[in-house]
Amino acid sequence: MADKVYPAAKPAAAAATINPTATANRPFPSAKSQLYRPPGYRPAPHRRRSHRSLCCACCLWITLVIFLILLLAAISGAAIYVVYRPQRPSFSISSLQISQFNLTSTTLTSNVNFNLTAKNPNKKLIFFYDPITVSLSTNDGISIGDGVLPAFQLGKKNMTVLTSTVAAAGESLDTTSGGQLQADAKSKSGLGLTVEFDTKMSVKFGGVKTKKVKVRVTCEGIKAGLPTVEVVASPAPAPSPVATITRTVTVASPATMSGGKCKVDLRVKIWKWTW
Repeated sequence: MADKVYPAAKPAAAAATINPTATANRPFPSAKSQLYRPPGYRPAPHRRRSHRSLCCACCLWITLVIFLILLLAAISGAAIYVVYRPQRPSFSISSLQISQFNLTSTTLTSNVNFNLTAKNPNKKLIFFYDPITVSLSTNDGISIGDGVLPAFQLGKKNMTVLTSTVAAAGESLDTTSGGQLQADAKSKSGLGLTVEFDTKMSVKFGGVKTKKVKVRVTCEGIKAGLPTVEVVASPAPAPSPVATITRTVTVASPATMSGGKCKVDLRVKIWKWTW
């Protein structure tokens, strides 16, 4: 049996021919689009310093200045202490007597004499004191009298004794103070007293003199006996028919001091110097 022969498939269509005219007329990209364009310049925004940073800087500088001032003050104080070895002057009441003490429930008349001793232990310091106000009171705070001491200068390694009188002339007392003072006056150990001295002081060392500062000197532990009235007999003058004459005399008892020292307090802690 004879095989069937199938006809061959038609050859594929020829590839389309390229149009040379179309290829030649293809437009090229514009040369302008190929140029390099640098990015536009934008200035950086100006940053303002915040108020917080300014406050921190101010606080830092103020702290540094204060620290430097304190450091210089400490160095100066240390140098002065090493060179001059300053010591406080000492005060004491060497004697005190109540020569008059007339007390009622509402009034008081008194007269008190005392000596104040001041000593300067420093070899290179001189102290200057203004007039001194003296206040005398009981340990309960009841005023006995007031007085004044004159201004004085306390030289190097020197001692000065000041004498003064504190008095009260008919000073009014309230009922409570009068009763308390009458009870204190009956004490056998004596009337407890406190003396306060208020003044202004300046110090001189080398060519430097400080400004005046307030000073208070407080003396405590004083026990003073009240004056007593005694009858004294004395011979009468020759022509008198009476052999003796009697008269009353007020005798003041000396006070006793426990310790005898006084405390010195500066009322102002800041010192200013003048050259």
